[in-house]
Amino acid sequence: MRPSDKSPHLASGSSLLLGSTRTSRIVSFSALFFAVCAFGAVAVAPMAPDAADLPVKTITQELKLPTLDEQVAALQANEQHFVREEKVLRGDTLGALLLRLGIDDNEATNFIKSDATARSVLQVKAGKSIRAQTNDEGELEWLQAGLPDTGDKPGKSILINRDASGKLSAIESLAKLERRVEMRSGDIRSSLFAATDDAQIPDNIATQIVSMFETNVDFRHLQRGDHFNVVYETFWQNGEFVNTGRVLAGEFNTVGKLFQSVWFDESGGNGGYYSFDGKSLKKAFLKSPLEFTRVSSGFSMRVHPISGQWKRHTGIDFAAVTGTPIRATSDGVIESVGPHGGYGNLVVVKHWSNYTTAYAHMSRFAAGIRKGSKVSQGEVIGYVGTTGWSTGPHLHYEFRVNNEPRDPSSISVPAAAPLAANDFPRFKNVASDMTHRFTLLRPERQTEAVRIASR
Repeated sequence: MRPSDKSPHLASGSSLLLGSTRTSRIVSFSALFFAVCAFGAVAVAPMAPDAADLPVKTITQELKLPTLDEQVAALQANEQHFVREEKVLRGDTLGALLLRLGIDDNEATNFIKSDATARSVLQVKAGKSIRAQTNDEGELEWLQAGLPDTGDKPGKSILINRDASGKLSAIESLAKLERRVEMRSGDIRSSLFAATDDAQIPDNIATQIVSMFETNVDFRHLQRGDHFNVVYETFWQNGEFVNTGRVLAGEFNTVGKLFQSVWFDESGGNGGYYSFDGKSLKKAFLKSPLEFTRVSSGFSMRVHPISGQWKRHTGIDFAAVTGTPIRATSDGVIESVGPHGGYGNLVVVKHWSNYTTAYAHMSRFAAGIRKGSKVSQGEVIGYVGTTGWSTGPHLHYEFRVNNEPRDPSSISVPAAAPLAANDFPRFKNVASDMTHRFTLLRPERQTEAVRIASR
């Protein structure tokens, strides 16, 4: 008996499942599935054609393998670079510092230890920052640090760099510094230096304040309630303080008297402190060309130490040990320098108008002192000695008017040379700026500002 005779339903179902083509089998199975699930009939998306029924196309392409240099370049392009900044700690070792900077580079470590310039990194003071860049393997790419102020060349820095070939080098140079203008006020409660400490004013600026006003203010007898304002310059590198500069202006109110001073750079290259009406506050000549001395012989008749005869002494002798620095007593130009008979090693300085000064018996001259060079008041021009007709180390100092020696204690020493007429307009602008700054600093101005803000 044929299957269809025994079970027609099964025969009908079997024909649906066992259709002659793949397409008919899939459609039949889908219809049966939805019937069994007892869901409503929905449309069915057409199926993709069988991959076996599609033509096959073979494509052959030759791929170029990258060279070794190209592979290295690709790796370098994906290389990570890290910049770190760390402060030097007290008692820091080079190894500890490099470790905190993420530097794992024996070659760089040995270079810093052995290279004369790179070794200056070890001189960086505690609290100062060092910046460095490394790759992802810890190899140093560059390192930068600010060096301590040596006095003659402040604001130096060092850069250690690795070039494209991998060679390390170190360069020391003057750093690019940012100049800032600071303004501070102080009230005297006990002493000037206690007041400057309270106002966070550096000691170097406090010393300059004393120099500015010492001829008018007795700093040993300040009174409680005395007040001062100061404007000065500071220099910074990468956001870190490097050093202080010059006091630009100051005013001191003591015992009800107000003294003011402003720095002005003259067109001739010199500079000095002036009152706000343009009068120089600098004495024309220092009283002594040496800082700490005693006068051993004055301007008078005396027995010559060599000939034993009475002879007019044309200057003042300052006893001092050999090597004591000798200062120019005023601004001027070197008129002559060199050995000069009984004077020994002699320097003559020509000042403004008809004034000259002479400095004799020097042991040696200061560096850069030559005929025609400019010197400033207080600048070291030589050192005490005993050359020429001298029986011991001392300085013979002469003050001359029209080339004739004169006793400086018996004449009226002139004021410093006044400002040139063409400098006055620029001076007025500088003085006006500082006057405005002082107005902002004065207590009454601050009190007024607080009152306005509280309204």
